[in-house]
Amino acid sequence: MKPAIIDITGIGPAAAAALGEHGFSSLKALARASVEQVSTVPGFSTARAQKVIIAAAELLASTTAETATADKPENEEKNKKKKDKKKKDKKNKKGKKGKGKNKKKK
Repeated sequence: MKPAIIDITGIGPAAAAALGEHGFSSLKALARASVEQVSTVPGFSTARAQKVIIAAAELLASTTAETATADKPENEEKNKKKKDKKKKDKKNKKGKKGKGKNKKKK
């Protein structure tokens, strides 16, 4: 399951709702925001805004890293299968090229 703003330590439903009302409805939006922007949300001082932005960026980065790691072996296997198929196709083409050319007509 994708993490949400509410997964940040210290952010409950009310704080998440307040952030959402000010345009910060996703971790990505929050992580890209400036301290000045987030500190305009009621209940968010400059210090709290900074902590929340950093926490959102870290949570987003860890999620992205986990996704990349989880997908990597699967992609490597798919790529290997594609390469093997290309090699096999190439080999088959080479074998077919020479056939029939050296036959003498009677």
